[in-house]
Amino acid sequence: MLIHAIQKTTRQTPRKLGLVASVVRKESLVDAVKQLSFIERRSSEVILKVIRQAIANAIHNHGAKFEQLSLRDIIINEGPRYRRFRAVSRGRAHNIIKRTSHIKVVLEIKEQKKLVDQKSKISKTKQVKQKVEQQKKVKSAVARDQVFKTGKQIRSPKISTKTKSTKVQLKKNIQQKVIKKQKKA
Repeated sequence: MLIHAIQKTTRQTPRKLGLVASVVRKESLVDAVKQLSFIERRSSEVILKVIRQAIANAIHNHGAKFEQLSLRDIIINEGPRYRRFRAVSRGRAHNIIKRTSHIKVVLEIKEQKKLVDQKSKISKTKQVKQKVEQQKKVKSAVARDQVFKTGKQIRSPKISTKTKSTKVQLKKNIQQKVIKKQKKA
């Protein structure tokens, strides 16, 4: 399961945030938090806050434990730009572009994958058991029908290969035996 935390329109350039994010991106969650607390940049504080927000979302909203969480990705996107101007000589103006950025932290719960795999295995075993039970019911129903018709239980020969032709032959053999026993009686 993926857990997201997003910080929008942070007043820092995506380039400066990207430098810090690239340092932390491939590390484990614990190492990433430790590393961000020691980096002396303003952008490290912002990224650390978003990571803590994602951890809080996972714990409170999804009931995950801190040990189960792993850092999957940190995505830095460009936000809206604020356009300002600076007055210069001769009544002119120079543009000033104040860039913003969006930070998205994605966490992943490790243990959920194992639980899903176990659930799928359990459901598969249940399906197999249900099929076996259905086959047993069909066999017992056929045996009951034979006992009801003849009054005696008839043993059917074992089939080595399950093809349509052998099944048809077995049905004919059983019918012939039933007819012979009825004539004798």
